Amino acid sequence: MRRAVKFMHTIAACGMIGALFAYAIVLTYAPQDTAQAYADMRRTVSALCNYVLLPSMALALVSGLLSMVVHKPFLDQRWVWVKAILGLSVFEATLGVVGSKAGTAAALSAKIAAGAPAADELARAIAYEWMALGVILTLLLVNIALAIWRPRLVVSWWSWV
Repeated sequence: MRRAVKFMHTIAACGMIGALFAYAIVLTYAPQDTAQAYADMRRTVSALCNYVLLPSMALALVSGLLSMVVHKPFLDQRWVWVKAILGLSVFEATLGVVGSKAGTAAALSAKIAAGAPAADELARAIAYEWMALGVILTLLLVNIALAIWRPRLVVSWWSWV
């Protein structure tokens, strides 16, 4: 059971990182100069989020928490709890990005379709997406580093004095 949960968790992490890198590639290389091109890019990003990122994130979160249940020594390890908190942070940040991009994309698409210049708003929205992707990827990489190195994370009050 432990190996199956670990395998699911690893595959889910790979899916999340792959989806985020694909998201970044789409943001970088997809044409966004017309309303139709922008709408197509948004549909691609939405499909990546709905069919790869969100299911992978859900599987990673559930399998990570389940691994704490099936392997009792994990409950006593501080790195596991730090990883769980960071995992919940990734969950929150990812849902925030996925939820906010839908509203922003709809508003910008309507402005572009109406002929209004929306270059500044589009640049700000994409800059926000890049920042959010960077934060999520950083949290994921820290989680992976914690899983690989499993630091003791011992805090001694005497070491602070």
